[in-house]
Amino acid sequence: MPQMTRQYFVYILASPSRTLYTGVTNDVVKRLHQHRAGRGSRFSAKYRVSRLVYVEETTDIIAAIAREKQIKSWTRAKKVALIESVNSAWADLNQDLS
Repeated sequence: MPQMTRQYFVYILASPSRTLYTGVTNDVVKRLHQHRAGRGSRFSAKYRVSRLVYVEETTDIIAAIAREKQIKSWTRAKKVALIESVNSAWADLNQDLS
């Protein structure tokens, strides 16, 4: 029986005022629902960070965690540039995942 390849996602959420949250998950749709229900993290609940504005995918969990840490260490300007390189309108990318 062939082994299924796991997928991992590094994602950035934004609030209406563009407060940013970076995370990693193996189920981005489920995790987004958790954030939107106020159960994703205290930070995302407090700042209403629930719009998916950036996502990248990998099959390597170690690489995903390293990338999350890398992005979290960046300045806000660098994070904004990353988001705008693929999503200049800051549109909610959730519908692209369903």
